[in-house]
Amino acid sequence: MALDGAFLSFVAAELSVLIGARVDKVQQPEKDELDITFRQRGGGAKLLLSASAAHPRVHLTAQSKENPMTAPMFCMLLRKHLGGAKLRAVRQPGLERQLYLDFDCRDDFGDEVQKTLSVEIMGRHSNLIFIGPDGTIIDAVKHIDYTMSARRQVLPGLPYTPPPAQDKVDLLLGSPVDALRRVLAQRSSLEKALLKSVQGLSPLVCRELCEEVAHDVSADVEALGEAGQGRLLAVFTALTERLRSHRGEPTLLTDVQTGRPLEFSFLPIMQYGDRAAARRLDSFSALLDTFYTERDRVLRVSQRAHDMLQVVEHAVQRINRKLERQRAELAASEDRETLKQRGDLISANLYRLQKGMPSCTLEDFYHDNAPVEIALDVRLTPAQNAQKYYKEYHKAAAAERFLTEQIAAGEEELRYLETVLDEIARAGGESELAEIRDELVGSGYLRRRGQKREKLRENAPRRFVSDDGFEILVGRNNKQNDRLTLKTAAKTDMWFHTKNIPGAHVIVLAGGREVPERTLTQAAVLAATHSKAKDSAQVPVDYAPVRHVKKPAGAKPGMVIYEGYNTAYVKPDEALAVRLEQTAAGRG
Repeated sequence: MALDGAFLSFVAAELSVLIGARVDKVQQPEKDELDITFRQRGGGAKLLLSASAAHPRVHLTAQSKENPMTAPMFCMLLRKHLGGAKLRAVRQPGLERQLYLDFDCRDDFGDEVQKTLSVEIMGRHSNLIFIGPDGTIIDAVKHIDYTMSARRQVLPGLPYTPPPAQDKVDLLLGSPVDALRRVLAQRSSLEKALLKSVQGLSPLVCRELCEEVAHDVSADVEALGEAGQGRLLAVFTALTERLRSHRGEPTLLTDVQTGRPLEFSFLPIMQYGDRAAARRLDSFSALLDTFYTERDRVLRVSQRAHDMLQVVEHAVQRINRKLERQRAELAASEDRETLKQRGDLISANLYRLQKGMPSCTLEDFYHDNAPVEIALDVRLTPAQNAQKYYKEYHKAAAAERFLTEQIAAGEEELRYLETVLDEIARAGGESELAEIRDELVGSGYLRRRGQKREKLRENAPRRFVSDDGFEILVGRNNKQNDRLTLKTAAKTDMWFHTKNIPGAHVIVLAGGREVPERTLTQAAVLAATHSKAKDSAQVPVDYAPVRHVKKPAGAKPGMVIYEGYNTAYVKPDEALAVRLEQTAAGRG
Protein backbone atom coordinates (compact mmCIF):
# COMPACT_ATOMS: atom_id res chain seq x y z
CA MET A 1 0.00 0.00 0.00
CA ALA A 2 1.48 3.38 -1.05
CA LEU A 3 0.87 6.48 1.02
CA ASP A 4 -0.98 8.68 -1.50
CA GLY A 5 -1.26 12.47 -1.61
CA ALA A 6 -4.85 12.49 -0.37
CA PHE A 7 -3.93 10.47 2.70
CA LEU A 8 -0.89 12.69 3.23
CA SER A 9 -3.16 15.75 3.36
CA PHE A 10 -4.86 14.32 6.46
CA VAL A 11 -1.48 13.61 8.05
CA ALA A 12 -0.38 17.19 7.29
CA ALA A 13 -3.50 18.51 9.01
CA GLU A 14 -2.63 16.47 12.12
CA LEU A 15 0.93 17.79 12.12
CA SER A 16 -0.37 21.34 12.52
CA VAL A 17 -0.40 20.66 16.30
CA LEU A 18 3.41 20.88 16.14
CA ILE A 19 3.47 24.42 14.74
CA GLY A 20 5.24 26.59 17.29
CA ALA A 21 6.97 23.63 18.92
CA ARG A 22 10.75 23.57 19.21
CA VAL A 23 13.12 20.83 18.11
CA ASP A 24 14.48 18.96 21.12
CA LYS A 25 16.25 15.97 19.55
CA VAL A 26 17.22 14.77 16.08
CA GLN A 27 18.04 11.08 15.66
CA GLN A 28 18.69 8.86 12.65
CA PRO A 29 18.04 5.21 13.58
CA GLU A 30 18.21 4.09 9.93
CA LYS A 31 20.23 5.39 7.00
CA ASP A 32 17.03 6.73 5.37
CA GLU A 33 14.94 7.56 8.43
CA LEU A 34 14.81 10.47 10.89
CA ASP A 35 13.16 10.96 14.28
CA ILE A 36 12.63 14.59 15.32
CA THR A 37 11.43 15.10 18.88
CA PHE A 38 9.58 18.37 19.58
CA ARG A 39 8.89 20.01 22.91
CA GLN A 40 5.93 22.27 23.62
CA ARG A 41 3.74 23.26 26.54
CA GLY A 42 1.40 20.34 26.09
CA GLY A 43 4.29 17.86 26.21
CA GLY A 44 6.66 16.25 23.76
CA ALA A 45 5.96 14.62 20.40
CA LYS A 46 8.12 12.57 18.06
CA LEU A 47 7.91 12.94 14.28
CA LEU A 48 9.08 10.09 12.05
CA LEU A 49 10.29 10.90 8.51
CA SER A 50 11.26 7.98 6.29
CA ALA A 51 12.69 7.97 2.77
CA SER A 52 12.73 4.18 2.66
CA ALA A 53 12.19 2.87 -0.86
CA ALA A 54 9.75 0.29 0.47
CA HIS A 55 7.91 2.24 3.18
CA PRO A 56 8.37 6.03 2.79
CA ARG A 57 6.19 8.09 5.10
CA VAL A 58 5.86 10.91 7.64
CA HIS A 59 3.78 10.83 10.82
CA LEU A 60 3.86 11.20 14.59
CA THR A 61 5.08 8.05 16.29
CA ALA A 62 5.08 6.41 19.69
CA GLN A 63 7.74 3.89 18.67
CA SER A 64 11.36 4.04 19.80
CA LYS A 65 14.08 2.47 17.69
CA GLU A 66 17.61 1.62 18.61
CA ASN A 67 20.00 4.34 17.42
CA PRO A 68 23.55 3.74 16.15
CA MET A 69 26.43 4.34 18.55
CA THR A 70 27.72 7.13 16.27
CA ALA A 71 25.22 9.48 14.64
CA PRO A 72 25.38 9.67 10.80
CA MET A 73 26.63 12.89 9.17
CA PHE A 74 23.17 13.98 7.99
CA CYS A 75 21.87 13.62 11.53
CA MET A 76 24.77 15.66 12.94
CA LEU A 77 24.14 18.38 10.34
CA LEU A 78 20.45 18.63 11.25
CA ARG A 79 21.28 18.77 14.95
CA LYS A 80 23.54 21.74 14.22
CA HIS A 81 20.97 23.61 12.15
CA LEU A 82 17.69 22.60 13.84
CA GLY A 83 18.66 22.36 17.50
CA GLY A 84 16.14 24.60 19.30
CA ALA A 85 14.51 25.66 16.02
CA LYS A 86 10.78 26.38 15.95
CA LEU A 87 8.47 24.67 13.46
CA ARG A 88 6.83 27.48 11.53
CA ALA A 89 4.64 25.72 8.97
CA VAL A 90 3.72 22.37 7.41
CA ARG A 91 2.99 22.78 3.69
CA GLN A 92 1.78 20.35 1.05
CA PRO A 93 1.78 21.43 -2.61
CA GLY A 94 -1.72 20.44 -3.71
CA LEU A 95 -2.22 16.72 -3.20
CA GLU A 96 1.35 15.83 -4.13
CA ARG A 97 3.17 13.23 -2.05
CA GLN A 98 5.40 15.86 -0.54
CA LEU A 99 5.54 17.98 2.61
CA TYR A 100 7.62 21.06 3.39
CA LEU A 101 8.50 21.55 7.06
CA ASP A 102 9.55 25.20 7.55
CA PHE A 103 11.70 26.03 10.60
CA ASP A 104 12.67 29.32 12.18
CA CYS A 105 16.40 28.89 12.87
CA ARG A 106 19.43 30.99 13.77
CA ASP A 107 22.34 31.40 11.37
CA ASP A 108 26.00 31.67 12.34
CA PHE A 109 25.51 35.37 13.11
CA GLY A 110 22.51 34.76 15.37
CA ASP A 111 20.02 36.16 12.88
CA GLU A 112 16.68 34.38 12.43
CA VAL A 113 16.35 32.61 9.08
CA GLN A 114 13.95 30.08 7.61
CA LYS A 115 15.19 26.64 6.62
CA THR A 116 13.07 23.90 5.15
CA LEU A 117 13.05 20.11 5.28
CA SER A 118 11.42 18.66 2.17
CA VAL A 119 9.86 15.22 2.69
CA GLU A 120 9.37 13.56 -0.70
CA ILE A 121 7.36 10.33 -0.59
CA MET A 122 7.80 8.83 -4.04
CA GLY A 123 8.66 5.14 -3.74
CA ARG A 124 12.28 4.40 -4.59
CA HIS A 125 12.79 8.12 -5.42
CA SER A 126 11.81 9.18 -1.87
CA ASN A 127 14.15 11.61 -0.16
CA LEU A 128 14.63 13.97 2.78
CA ILE A 129 16.20 17.22 1.56
CA PHE A 130 17.36 20.07 3.82
CA ILE A 131 17.12 23.48 2.12
CA GLY A 132 18.75 26.74 3.16
CA PRO A 133 17.12 30.19 3.28
CA ASP A 134 18.47 31.01 -0.18
CA GLY A 135 16.85 27.94 -1.76
CA THR A 136 20.05 25.91 -2.10
CA ILE A 137 20.38 22.34 -0.88
CA ILE A 138 22.33 22.06 2.37
CA ASP A 139 22.24 18.26 2.31
CA ALA A 140 19.98 15.26 1.70
CA VAL A 141 19.61 11.71 2.93
CA LYS A 142 20.11 10.50 -0.65
CA HIS A 143 22.46 12.26 -3.05
CA ILE A 144 21.36 12.13 -6.69
CA ASP A 145 24.00 13.03 -9.28
CA TYR A 146 23.81 13.36 -13.07
CA THR A 147 24.58 9.67 -13.64
CA MET A 148 21.54 8.76 -11.59
CA SER A 149 19.13 11.37 -12.98
CA ALA A 150 19.62 13.76 -15.86
CA ARG A 151 16.42 15.66 -15.02
CA ARG A 152 16.92 16.45 -11.32
CA GLN A 153 20.09 16.36 -9.25
CA VAL A 154 20.04 16.51 -5.45
CA LEU A 155 23.47 17.52 -4.16
CA PRO A 156 24.71 19.99 -1.52
CA GLY A 157 25.16 23.48 -2.99
CA LEU A 158 22.78 23.01 -5.92
CA PRO A 159 19.55 25.04 -6.18
CA TYR A 160 16.59 23.04 -4.91
CA THR A 161 14.00 22.22 -7.55
CA PRO A 162 10.76 20.48 -6.56
CA PRO A 163 9.75 17.19 -8.18
CA PRO A 164 7.95 17.61 -11.52
CA ALA A 165 4.25 18.41 -11.02
CA GLN A 166 1.67 15.91 -12.27
CA ASP A 167 -0.85 16.94 -14.92
CA LYS A 168 -3.89 15.92 -12.89
CA VAL A 169 -6.93 17.61 -11.35
CA ASP A 170 -6.31 18.80 -7.80
CA LEU A 171 -9.63 18.47 -5.95
CA LEU A 172 -8.48 21.05 -3.38
CA LEU A 173 -8.33 23.72 -6.13
CA GLY A 174 -10.38 22.34 -9.02
CA SER A 175 -14.01 21.30 -9.06
CA PRO A 176 -15.64 17.84 -9.13
CA VAL A 177 -16.91 18.71 -12.62
CA ASP A 178 -13.30 19.23 -13.80
CA ALA A 179 -12.39 15.80 -12.48
CA LEU A 180 -15.43 14.22 -14.17
CA ARG A 181 -14.58 15.77 -17.54
CA ARG A 182 -10.98 14.61 -17.32
CA VAL A 183 -12.04 11.04 -16.52
CA LEU A 184 -14.67 10.89 -19.29
CA ALA A 185 -12.05 11.99 -21.82
CA GLN A 186 -10.09 8.78 -21.17
CA ARG A 187 -10.52 5.63 -23.24
CA SER A 188 -9.55 3.02 -20.69
CA SER A 189 -10.78 1.23 -17.59
CA LEU A 190 -12.31 3.47 -14.97
CA GLU A 191 -9.53 2.60 -12.51
CA LYS A 192 -6.78 3.72 -14.93
CA ALA A 193 -8.73 6.82 -15.86
CA LEU A 194 -9.02 7.83 -12.21
CA LEU A 195 -5.28 7.25 -11.66
CA LYS A 196 -4.40 9.38 -14.71
CA SER A 197 -6.89 12.17 -14.05
CA VAL A 198 -7.14 12.90 -10.31
CA GLN A 199 -4.21 13.94 -8.16
CA GLY A 200 -3.43 12.17 -4.91
CA LEU A 201 -5.37 8.92 -5.34
CA SER A 202 -3.71 5.52 -4.92
CA PRO A 203 -4.77 2.40 -6.85
CA LEU A 204 -6.54 1.17 -3.70
CA VAL A 205 -8.72 4.29 -3.51
CA CYS A 206 -9.36 4.24 -7.27
CA ARG A 207 -10.55 0.63 -7.07
CA GLU A 208 -12.82 1.55 -4.18
CA LEU A 209 -14.33 4.41 -6.18
CA CYS A 210 -14.89 2.01 -9.11
CA GLU A 211 -16.72 -0.35 -6.77
CA GLU A 212 -18.88 2.48 -5.49
CA VAL A 213 -19.67 3.93 -8.94
CA ALA A 214 -19.91 0.83 -11.16
CA HIS A 215 -19.97 -2.04 -8.64
CA ASP A 216 -17.09 -3.49 -10.67
CA VAL A 217 -13.39 -2.67 -10.29
CA SER A 218 -12.77 -3.63 -13.95
CA ALA A 219 -15.48 -1.37 -15.43
CA ASP A 220 -14.64 0.80 -18.48
CA VAL A 221 -15.27 4.54 -18.70
CA GLU A 222 -17.33 4.13 -21.89
CA ALA A 223 -19.70 1.73 -20.12
CA LEU A 224 -20.67 4.17 -17.35
CA GLY A 225 -23.75 5.63 -19.01
CA GLU A 226 -25.62 8.67 -17.73
CA ALA A 227 -26.47 7.10 -14.39
CA GLY A 228 -22.88 6.00 -13.82
CA GLN A 229 -21.58 9.47 -14.69
CA GLY A 230 -24.00 10.95 -12.16
CA ARG A 231 -22.75 8.58 -9.46
CA LEU A 232 -19.15 9.44 -10.33
CA LEU A 233 -19.86 13.16 -10.01
CA ALA A 234 -21.49 12.54 -6.62
CA VAL A 235 -18.46 10.53 -5.52
CA PHE A 236 -16.10 13.35 -6.60
CA THR A 237 -18.25 15.90 -4.77
CA ALA A 238 -18.20 13.87 -1.54
CA LEU A 239 -14.46 13.24 -1.88
CA THR A 240 -13.77 16.95 -2.45
CA GLU A 241 -15.74 17.85 0.67
CA ARG A 242 -13.92 15.19 2.69
CA LEU A 243 -10.51 16.49 1.58
CA ARG A 244 -11.26 20.19 2.09
CA SER A 245 -12.80 19.69 5.53
CA HIS A 246 -10.20 17.11 6.61
CA ARG A 247 -12.95 14.66 7.59
CA GLY A 248 -11.07 11.47 6.89
CA GLU A 249 -11.57 8.12 8.58
CA PRO A 250 -8.27 6.45 9.62
CA THR A 251 -9.08 2.91 8.49
CA LEU A 252 -6.86 -0.13 9.00
CA LEU A 253 -7.57 -3.37 7.16
CA THR A 254 -6.19 -6.62 8.53
CA ASP A 255 -6.14 -10.08 7.00
CA VAL A 256 -8.80 -12.12 8.80
CA GLN A 257 -6.69 -15.28 8.60
CA THR A 258 -3.30 -14.01 9.78
CA GLY A 259 -4.33 -10.84 11.63
CA ARG A 260 -1.53 -8.93 9.90
CA PRO A 261 -2.00 -5.40 8.52
CA LEU A 262 -3.18 -5.51 4.91
CA GLU A 263 -4.06 -1.95 3.79
CA PHE A 264 -4.84 1.50 5.15
CA SER A 265 -6.88 4.43 3.86
CA PHE A 266 -8.63 7.69 4.73
CA LEU A 267 -12.05 6.25 3.83
CA PRO A 268 -13.87 2.93 4.42
CA ILE A 269 -12.65 0.13 2.13
CA MET A 270 -15.20 -2.50 1.11
CA GLN A 271 -13.56 -4.19 -1.90
CA TYR A 272 -11.98 -7.04 0.11
CA GLY A 273 -15.31 -8.29 1.48
CA ASP A 274 -14.94 -10.99 4.12
CA ARG A 275 -11.21 -11.42 3.52
CA ALA A 276 -10.35 -8.31 5.56
CA ALA A 277 -11.47 -6.81 8.85
CA ALA A 278 -11.70 -3.02 9.11
CA ARG A 279 -10.79 -1.04 12.22
CA ARG A 280 -10.93 2.71 12.72
CA LEU A 281 -8.04 4.23 14.66
CA ASP A 282 -7.86 7.46 16.62
CA SER A 283 -5.57 9.31 14.21
CA PHE A 284 -3.81 8.99 10.87
CA SER A 285 -0.43 8.97 12.61
CA ALA A 286 -1.54 6.11 14.87
CA LEU A 287 -2.76 4.28 11.78
CA LEU A 288 0.59 4.59 9.97
CA ASP A 289 2.48 3.77 13.17
CA THR A 290 0.47 0.57 13.62
CA PHE A 291 0.61 -0.46 9.97
CA TYR A 292 4.30 0.08 9.33
CA THR A 293 5.84 -0.97 12.65
CA GLU A 294 5.49 -4.69 11.93
CA ARG A 295 6.17 -4.40 8.18
CA ASP A 296 9.26 -2.27 8.68
CA ARG A 297 10.64 -4.56 11.37
CA VAL A 298 10.25 -7.65 9.21
CA LEU A 299 11.84 -5.93 6.20
CA ARG A 300 14.81 -4.45 8.08
CA VAL A 301 15.54 -7.68 9.94
CA SER A 302 15.28 -9.66 6.72
CA GLN A 303 17.79 -7.39 4.98
CA ARG A 304 20.29 -7.36 7.84
CA ALA A 305 19.94 -11.03 8.68
CA HIS A 306 20.20 -12.24 5.08
CA ASP A 307 23.60 -13.92 5.45
CA MET A 308 22.61 -15.55 8.75
CA LEU A 309 19.38 -16.81 7.27
CA GLN A 310 21.26 -18.28 4.31
CA VAL A 311 23.74 -20.10 6.56
CA VAL A 312 21.05 -21.48 8.86
CA GLU A 313 18.70 -22.48 6.04
CA HIS A 314 21.54 -24.23 4.18
CA ALA A 315 22.47 -26.05 7.40
CA VAL A 316 18.84 -27.12 7.83
CA GLN A 317 18.76 -28.46 4.26
CA ARG A 318 22.08 -30.29 4.74
CA ILE A 319 20.92 -31.91 7.99
CA ASN A 320 17.60 -32.95 6.47
CA ARG A 321 19.40 -34.66 3.56
CA LYS A 322 21.77 -36.40 5.98
CA LEU A 323 18.88 -37.56 8.19
CA GLU A 324 17.06 -38.94 5.18
CA ARG A 325 20.09 -41.08 4.25
CA GLN A 326 20.64 -42.22 7.83
CA ARG A 327 17.02 -43.21 8.31
CA ALA A 328 17.17 -45.28 5.11
CA GLU A 329 20.32 -47.02 6.36
CA LEU A 330 18.69 -47.61 9.76
CA ALA A 331 15.66 -49.18 8.09
CA ALA A 332 17.98 -51.52 6.17
CA SER A 333 19.80 -52.53 9.36
CA GLU A 334 16.53 -53.57 11.01
CA ASP A 335 16.63 -56.84 9.02
CA ARG A 336 19.85 -57.96 10.76
CA GLU A 337 18.16 -60.86 12.66
CA THR A 338 17.76 -62.60 9.32
CA LEU A 339 21.55 -62.48 8.90
CA LYS A 340 22.12 -64.14 12.28
CA GLN A 341 19.49 -66.79 11.59
CA ARG A 342 21.13 -67.69 8.26
CA GLY A 343 24.48 -68.02 9.99
CA ASP A 344 22.87 -70.36 12.53
CA LEU A 345 21.25 -72.48 9.79
CA ILE A 346 24.54 -72.86 7.91
CA SER A 347 26.38 -73.77 11.15
CA ALA A 348 23.79 -76.42 11.96
CA ASN A 349 24.12 -77.99 8.51
CA LEU A 350 27.89 -77.88 7.87
CA TYR A 351 28.00 -81.63 7.26
CA ARG A 352 25.60 -81.22 4.33
CA LEU A 353 27.43 -78.38 2.60
CA GLN A 354 30.57 -78.18 0.47
CA LYS A 355 32.86 -75.37 -0.68
CA GLY A 356 31.94 -74.00 -4.12
CA MET A 357 28.16 -74.21 -3.68
CA PRO A 358 26.48 -70.95 -4.90
CA SER A 359 23.50 -71.50 -2.61
CA CYS A 360 21.76 -74.07 -0.46
CA THR A 361 18.19 -74.90 0.56
CA LEU A 362 17.80 -75.72 4.26
CA GLU A 363 14.98 -76.34 6.73
CA ASP A 364 14.42 -73.08 8.66
CA PHE A 365 13.93 -74.18 12.27
CA TYR A 366 13.11 -70.54 13.15
CA HIS A 367 10.02 -70.72 10.94
CA ASP A 368 8.50 -74.23 11.34
CA ASN A 369 11.23 -75.89 9.25
CA ALA A 370 9.99 -74.19 6.08
CA PRO A 371 12.60 -74.54 3.31
CA VAL A 372 14.68 -71.40 2.75
CA GLU A 373 17.28 -70.72 0.07
CA ILE A 374 20.51 -69.12 1.33
CA ALA A 375 23.09 -67.52 -0.95
CA LEU A 376 26.69 -68.71 -0.43
CA ASP A 377 30.06 -67.36 -1.50
CA VAL A 378 31.67 -70.02 -3.73
CA ARG A 379 35.12 -68.91 -2.63
CA LEU A 380 34.46 -69.70 1.05
CA THR A 381 33.99 -72.90 3.01
CA PRO A 382 30.59 -73.51 4.65
CA ALA A 383 32.00 -72.45 8.05
CA GLN A 384 33.45 -69.27 6.54
CA ASN A 385 30.06 -68.51 4.95
CA ALA A 386 28.43 -68.83 8.39
CA GLN A 387 31.03 -66.46 9.87
CA LYS A 388 30.38 -64.02 7.04
CA TYR A 389 26.67 -63.83 7.95
CA TYR A 390 27.56 -63.40 11.66
CA LYS A 391 29.96 -60.59 10.77
CA GLU A 392 27.30 -58.81 8.69
CA TYR A 393 24.88 -59.23 11.60
CA HIS A 394 27.26 -57.61 14.11
CA LYS A 395 28.05 -54.86 11.61
CA ALA A 396 24.33 -54.11 11.18
CA ALA A 397 23.80 -54.09 14.97
CA ALA A 398 26.67 -51.62 15.41
CA ALA A 399 25.30 -49.52 12.56
CA GLU A 400 21.91 -49.38 14.26
CA ARG A 401 23.43 -48.10 17.49
CA PHE A 402 25.57 -45.54 15.62
CA LEU A 403 22.75 -44.40 13.32
CA THR A 404 20.31 -44.10 16.23
CA GLU A 405 22.76 -41.79 18.01
CA GLN A 406 23.50 -39.81 14.85
CA ILE A 407 19.83 -39.38 13.98
CA ALA A 408 19.07 -38.19 17.53
CA ALA A 409 21.96 -35.69 17.32
CA GLY A 410 20.81 -34.50 13.88
CA GLU A 411 17.24 -34.03 15.07
CA GLU A 412 18.50 -32.11 18.11
CA GLU A 413 20.61 -29.86 15.87
CA LEU A 414 17.61 -29.34 13.61
CA ARG A 415 15.48 -28.26 16.58
CA TYR A 416 18.22 -25.83 17.61
CA LEU A 417 18.46 -24.29 14.14
CA GLU A 418 14.68 -23.88 14.08
CA THR A 419 14.96 -21.86 17.30
CA VAL A 420 17.61 -19.69 15.62
CA LEU A 421 15.31 -19.05 12.65
CA ASP A 422 12.56 -18.10 15.08
CA GLU A 423 14.75 -15.69 17.04
CA ILE A 424 15.94 -14.04 13.81
CA ALA A 425 12.28 -13.55 12.84
CA ARG A 426 11.57 -11.99 16.26
CA ALA A 427 14.70 -9.78 16.37
CA GLY A 428 13.84 -6.14 16.85
CA GLY A 429 17.13 -4.36 16.22
CA GLU A 430 20.78 -4.49 15.19
CA SER A 431 22.06 -5.35 18.66
CA GLU A 432 19.72 -8.34 18.89
CA LEU A 433 20.92 -9.56 15.49
CA ALA A 434 24.52 -9.08 16.68
CA GLU A 435 23.82 -11.34 19.67
CA ILE A 436 22.35 -14.00 17.38
CA ARG A 437 25.37 -13.69 15.08
CA ASP A 438 27.67 -14.14 18.07
CA GLU A 439 25.69 -17.22 19.06
CA LEU A 440 26.11 -18.72 15.58
CA VAL A 441 29.84 -17.96 15.68
CA GLY A 442 30.12 -19.69 19.05
CA SER A 443 28.21 -22.69 17.69
CA GLY A 444 30.53 -22.94 14.67
CA TYR A 445 28.05 -21.98 11.95
CA LEU A 446 29.60 -18.59 11.14
CA ARG A 447 33.12 -17.18 11.10
CA ARG A 448 33.86 -14.18 13.24
CA ARG A 449 34.17 -10.88 11.41
CA GLY A 450 37.60 -9.31 11.91
CA GLN A 451 40.42 -10.49 14.15
CA LYS A 452 39.03 -9.43 17.51
CA ARG A 453 35.70 -10.18 19.09
CA GLU A 454 33.63 -7.01 19.31
CA LYS A 455 32.12 -6.18 22.67
CA LEU A 456 28.38 -6.55 22.25
CA ARG A 457 25.77 -4.33 23.81
CA GLU A 458 23.96 -6.85 26.01
CA ASN A 459 20.20 -6.48 25.64
CA ALA A 460 17.90 -6.87 28.60
CA PRO A 461 15.02 -9.34 28.26
CA ARG A 462 11.66 -7.92 27.22
CA ARG A 463 9.83 -6.77 30.33
CA PHE A 464 6.10 -7.02 31.00
CA VAL A 465 3.88 -6.59 34.05
CA SER A 466 0.77 -8.74 34.46
CA ASP A 467 -2.56 -7.35 35.54
CA ASP A 468 -1.85 -8.81 38.98
CA GLY A 469 1.37 -6.82 39.23
CA PHE A 470 3.85 -9.66 38.57
CA GLU A 471 6.93 -8.87 36.48
CA ILE A 472 7.33 -11.15 33.44
CA LEU A 473 10.59 -11.43 31.50
CA VAL A 474 10.81 -12.75 27.93
CA GLY A 475 14.09 -13.85 26.33
CA ARG A 476 15.06 -12.33 22.96
CA ASN A 477 17.38 -15.15 21.76
CA ASN A 478 18.83 -18.50 22.80
CA LYS A 479 21.81 -17.15 24.74
CA GLN A 480 19.56 -14.73 26.58
CA ASN A 481 17.10 -17.58 27.24
CA ASP A 482 19.94 -19.43 29.01
CA ARG A 483 20.88 -16.41 31.11
CA LEU A 484 17.27 -15.70 31.97
CA THR A 485 16.33 -19.25 32.99
CA LEU A 486 19.60 -20.48 34.51
CA LYS A 487 21.00 -17.31 36.13
CA THR A 488 18.41 -14.55 36.48
CA ALA A 489 15.42 -16.59 37.60
CA ALA A 490 15.05 -17.89 41.15
CA LYS A 491 14.18 -21.54 41.74
CA THR A 492 10.67 -20.60 42.87
CA ASP A 493 9.93 -18.44 39.79
CA MET A 494 7.73 -19.89 37.02
CA TRP A 495 9.12 -20.90 33.59
CA PHE A 496 7.07 -21.03 30.37
CA HIS A 497 7.81 -22.29 26.85
CA THR A 498 5.75 -23.39 23.87
CA LYS A 499 5.50 -27.19 23.70
CA ASN A 500 7.77 -28.62 20.97
CA ILE A 501 7.68 -25.24 19.18
CA PRO A 502 10.60 -22.78 18.87
CA GLY A 503 10.07 -19.72 21.02
CA ALA A 504 11.25 -17.55 23.89
CA HIS A 505 11.80 -18.60 27.49
CA VAL A 506 9.33 -16.70 29.67
CA ILE A 507 9.84 -16.19 33.41
CA VAL A 508 7.31 -14.93 35.96
CA LEU A 509 9.25 -13.40 38.86
CA ALA A 510 7.23 -14.77 41.75
CA GLY A 511 9.30 -13.31 44.56
CA GLY A 512 8.22 -16.13 46.84
CA ARG A 513 4.53 -15.45 46.23
CA GLU A 514 1.96 -17.80 44.77
CA VAL A 515 1.33 -16.83 41.14
CA PRO A 516 -2.41 -16.31 40.46
CA GLU A 517 -4.21 -18.02 37.58
CA ARG A 518 -4.62 -14.80 35.57
CA THR A 519 -0.87 -14.13 35.59
CA LEU A 520 -0.14 -17.76 34.62
CA THR A 521 -2.48 -17.38 31.66
CA GLN A 522 -1.00 -14.04 30.60
CA ALA A 523 2.54 -15.45 30.79
CA ALA A 524 1.47 -18.41 28.65
CA VAL A 525 -0.03 -16.00 26.11
CA LEU A 526 3.25 -14.07 26.03
CA ALA A 527 5.16 -17.32 25.41
CA ALA A 528 2.81 -18.18 22.53
CA THR A 529 3.01 -14.64 21.11
CA HIS A 530 6.83 -14.72 21.18
CA SER A 531 7.13 -18.03 19.36
CA LYS A 532 7.02 -19.53 15.90
CA ALA A 533 3.31 -20.27 16.52
CA LYS A 534 2.36 -16.60 16.97
CA ASP A 535 -0.13 -16.79 14.07
CA SER A 536 -1.84 -19.97 15.29
CA ALA A 537 -5.30 -20.13 16.86
CA GLN A 538 -4.38 -22.35 19.83
CA VAL A 539 -0.88 -22.99 21.13
CA PRO A 540 0.23 -25.49 23.84
CA VAL A 541 2.52 -23.88 26.42
CA ASP A 542 4.33 -25.90 29.10
CA TYR A 543 5.06 -24.26 32.45
CA ALA A 544 6.84 -25.36 35.59
CA PRO A 545 8.80 -23.96 38.53
CA VAL A 546 12.32 -22.98 37.47
CA ARG A 547 13.79 -25.63 39.80
CA HIS A 548 12.38 -28.28 37.46
CA VAL A 549 14.25 -26.88 34.44
CA LYS A 550 17.75 -28.19 33.70
CA LYS A 551 20.32 -27.78 30.94
CA PRO A 552 21.97 -31.02 29.77
CA ALA A 553 25.77 -31.02 29.58
CA GLY A 554 26.94 -29.95 26.12
CA ALA A 555 23.48 -28.80 25.01
CA LYS A 556 23.30 -25.93 22.55
CA PRO A 557 22.17 -22.44 23.67
CA GLY A 558 18.54 -22.26 24.73
CA MET A 559 18.06 -26.04 24.89
CA VAL A 560 16.79 -27.34 28.24
CA ILE A 561 14.90 -30.29 29.68
CA TYR A 562 12.16 -30.06 32.29
CA GLU A 563 9.79 -32.16 34.38
CA GLY A 564 6.83 -31.68 36.72
CA TYR A 565 5.12 -29.35 34.27
CA ASN A 566 1.57 -28.40 33.29
CA THR A 567 0.33 -27.47 29.82
CA ALA A 568 -1.96 -24.53 28.97
CA TYR A 569 -3.62 -24.03 25.59
CA VAL A 570 -3.81 -20.33 24.72
CA LYS A 571 -4.27 -18.00 21.75
CA PRO A 572 -1.41 -15.58 20.95
CA ASP A 573 -2.42 -11.98 21.59
CA GLU A 574 -0.16 -9.20 20.31
CA ALA A 575 -2.46 -6.51 21.74
CA LEU A 576 -2.15 -8.00 25.22
CA ALA A 577 1.64 -8.14 24.85
CA VAL A 578 1.76 -4.45 23.87
CA ARG A 579 -0.47 -3.47 26.79
CA LEU A 580 1.53 -5.43 29.39
CA GLU A 581 4.80 -4.06 27.99
CA GLN A 582 3.45 -0.50 28.21
CA THR A 583 2.42 -1.19 31.82
CA ALA A 584 6.00 -2.27 32.56
CA ALA A 585 7.39 0.84 30.84
CA GLY A 586 5.07 3.04 32.88
CA ARG A 587 6.44 1.56 36.09
CA GLY A 588 10.01 2.14 34.93
